[in-house]
Amino acid sequence: MDFDLTPPYGVGPLRIGMDRQAAGAALDSLRDPSTVSESDRPGQHVFRPGGLMIGIHCTRDMLEAIELGRPSFPGDRVAFRDLDVFATPARELVRRMGEYTAIEADPDDPASFVAFDLLLSLWRPFAADDEPEEEQGYYFSSVLLARPGYYDTPAQAAERLRQG
Repeated sequence: MDFDLTPPYGVGPLRIGMDRQAAGAALDSLRDPSTVSESDRPGQHVFRPGGLMIGIHCTRDMLEAIELGRPSFPGDRVAFRDLDVFATPARELVRRMGEYTAIEADPDDPASFVAFDLLLSLWRPFAADDEPEEEQGYYFSSVLLARPGYYDTPAQAAERLRQG
């Protein structure tokens, strides 16, 4: 199955800002009923047959972030503007995403990157950009889409509340 990331709106039936109950139902619809994983947690995350993890993060009864974890086997494809997020080497993905939006290394974790304008982040446990055999560093391990304000500092959150 193909999963197209449409930041800051969501992916597939999961839409940032939907209520927790609707988000749980949308998440459940992404489960493959023929191979339900014992690791699935209703209302939290599901694992598809190839190992793709899809998780939701709700606060105050609202979906505020969606996370997808790299599959172990082919079958599901996660894409941003036709770029395969988990099959494109991390360094190349960042370069190519940079053609669409500003993307920068996370100051606290230089192996991870954030596109603040899109509310999208990419994570890997460590950088191994030149070693394709080291998949955990050569490719990204997860991608997260979030609601506006998700990355705000406390001061930015206070200013957002004051303005809105």
